[in-house]
Amino acid sequence: MTYVVTDACVKCKYTDCVDVCPVDCFREGPNFLVIDPDECIDCTLCVAECPVEAIYAEDDVPADMQDYIELNAEMSKIWHAIVEKKDPLPDHETWAAVSGKIDQIER
Repeated sequence: MTYVVTDACVKCKYTDCVDVCPVDCFREGPNFLVIDPDECIDCTLCVAECPVEAIYAEDDVPADMQDYIELNAEMSKIWHAIVEKKDPLPDHETWAAVSGKIDQIER
């Protein structure tokens, strides 16, 4: 099993999770993070660090967010690793409460 970054991260891109990842499995896109399922060791450390609760175990991803499982796998092959915490996006507070943002992901 792996962990999956979902909807709440889109247009927020908090990176608290990156700081605690022991294997550097996070990949960074313009306005979203993903987890490389081939690198994730299922340690769960990132889950508690996410301030918007965007990270789920693959088996626990809500039904309306199942597309994020494939999206994480796909984009992790394209985007580069992120290994240090950065500031969230400038309008993160506005977007944190918005749901259904998959169409807002910049590839």
